Amino acid sequence: MRYLPKSDSERRAMMDACGIDSPEALFAHLPAAARLGRALELPAGISEYEIVDYFRRRAAENANGYASFLGAGAYNHFRPVLVDAVASRGEFLTSYTPYQAEISQGVLTAIFEFQTMICQLTGMDVANASMYDGSTAVPEAAMMAARLTGKGKALVARSVHPEYREVLYTYAKNQGMPVEEFGYVPETGTLDLEDLERKIDGLTAAVIVQSPNFFGVVDQVKAAGEIAHRSGALLVLIFTEAVSLGILEPQAEADIVAGELQSFAISPSYGGPFAGIIATREKHVRQIPGRLVGQTTDSRGNRAFCLTLSTREQHIRRERATSNICTNQALIALMATVFMTVYGKQGLRELAEQNLAKAHYLAGKLKPRFAGGFFNEFAVRLQGKTPEEANKSLLKKKIVGGLPLGRFYPELSDSMLLCATEMSRRPDMDALSEILGLAAR
Repeated sequence: MRYLPKSDSERRAMMDACGIDSPEALFAHLPAAARLGRALELPAGISEYEIVDYFRRRAAENANGYASFLGAGAYNHFRPVLVDAVASRGEFLTSYTPYQAEISQGVLTAIFEFQTMICQLTGMDVANASMYDGSTAVPEAAMMAARLTGKGKALVARSVHPEYREVLYTYAKNQGMPVEEFGYVPETGTLDLEDLERKIDGLTAAVIVQSPNFFGVVDQVKAAGEIAHRSGALLVLIFTEAVSLGILEPQAEADIVAGELQSFAISPSYGGPFAGIIATREKHVRQIPGRLVGQTTDSRGNRAFCLTLSTREQHIRRERATSNICTNQALIALMATVFMTVYGKQGLRELAEQNLAKAHYLAGKLKPRFAGGFFNEFAVRLQGKTPEEANKSLLKKKIVGGLPLGRFYPELSDSMLLCATEMSRRPDMDALSEILGLAAR
């Protein structure tokens, strides 16, 4: 009876116990203006068979068999079947929170391996046990920098994912943290370092940059780090396309790395759930948000794992907590862990090389708008059609086009952001370039 509506006799028994003769009597104390006074305008209930049939018909309307060149923070990558086979095992789906290490060794082991591989990819010393997603990792990293430096201002590049910046503004507003943007060079799509030099000052806690940036361009992280460090600020490096870590050298200038792991076998799923990370230098570990799993030994001397650091307000005084996040994305992070294990160091590099090669093949037909080097995304300027009109034409050929950049950058309203991954096929790329009919202006 847990999931079934109550029968008439059960309802009558409840009303008798309450001393009323109708359900309406429960609400008699409310003013008439606050009551609906009629039945809800809902369709009649249907059977389970009809519900399943309904969703099958709706699923058939989805874009099955479409080629996609849409990226901008959520990427179409191959998902090994082993990922779901492991993540859906009962031991993980029903596991208890790792606060009680004596019954959570499997989960703790997986998180420890996750942290280890993230450190290897980012070049950092320590990584936390995941965040909600990349967008929330950014303000957490900015607030971490403020705690470490004792300063309160954040400078963020306009080439950082626009939605990540929006989340940063939301957090910063309620933290009393001033946030200022600095620009990009229109010709190259890289950081405007002169603008950064003008705006940075002694109150700046964090300089936040992304590479590859929102335009897909591999940015000048080293130069930005030098400017930040001269002013006593920390450099926060963001990534949205985790596959790029398979080919790009870790940036030694970064003090904090924050990013999104959706590319590691996590379905785009209309925007989530995803899994973010924060990694940093060992000397900053006490201010990292979330929690860390560490290796130890049990009472018998066997290798074991436990929560080594958990500086959340559930565990310590609120004023000393490094974050108010109440959990992480352990199950989603597990998927990324399985992915990294399946591919390994060489496999991830080969995957990144495939992305690089396919994107540059496509770019060779379309002429990127920016001159800066790129990984698997690039912007193109359209002639004769708006990006929205071009996407409508592409959909007729079962191709999902790119992101119209005017949505976030008014000065780029004639441009589209395209992405090619290992899932992109040459016939589809050829068809895309033919339909768009692009050329450099």
